[in-house]
Amino acid sequence: MTAQNHLPAPGSDWAFFLDVDGTLIDIAATPDDIAIDPSVLPTLAQLGEAAGGALALISGRPLSDLDRLFAPLNLPSAGLHGLERRNGEGKVFRPSKPDDGIKEIVDGMHEFARRTPGVLVEDKGFTAAIHFRGAPEEEIAVLRLAEGLLAAAGGDLHIQNGKMVVEIKPAGADKGSVIEAFMREFPFAGRNPVFIGDDATDEDGFAAVNRLGGHSIRVGCEAATTARWCVATVDELLAWLFAAPTAMQASAPA
Repeated sequence: MTAQNHLPAPGSDWAFFLDVDGTLIDIAATPDDIAIDPSVLPTLAQLGEAAGGALALISGRPLSDLDRLFAPLNLPSAGLHGLERRNGEGKVFRPSKPDDGIKEIVDGMHEFARRTPGVLVEDKGFTAAIHFRGAPEEEIAVLRLAEGLLAAAGGDLHIQNGKMVVEIKPAGADKGSVIEAFMREFPFAGRNPVFIGDDATDEDGFAAVNRLGGHSIRVGCEAATTARWCVATVDELLAWLFAAPTAMQASAPA
């Protein structure tokens, strides 16, 4: 699908689902190096108020990371690509324990990283990610490593590819299924869902929102995507989100 590069006019009945890295903040060399624009927190607060609280973060980061980055906001959020979720009432859902194979996968990734400069391992507890942004020439080796570790671990795990990162996570939870879960609950139910993301990890979310008749928006217009709309940069998206509450108020029934 070719995404349209002019964004739709925000409606007063929208529910917002927002990816974080590459969407609300520019991707950095490592996950800890990101910098949040000072305008982001007040923009999210105003947008959430305009949407009646129907705004959630949908990220590959753990919930604990999201709460640290966006404090003092305590938004409905999904972490680890939907594996953990905090709903609109503040109730948290997550697996009772990591899959038995995750520890061995983390150990294997660390062993590879020790002999491969520029590669970074991220142990997220329930998932394991290996970043190669600092060594892009190692992409094929990283993919082969992940496939080998997955085969050795067995269990109900699968590979999630992203921008310069490969993650191994339990199957059955993704950004699409977690958006659908939010949409069954207050304050999201009955609203028109909008999901904004930037890479392959967000395609399940785009597909889910398309099925629900909502708006799927990708940051970055260069890649093939199931998103129906696109915007070129994070800064352009933030400007659109900043203006959205006023547009939503203007579209509300008299």
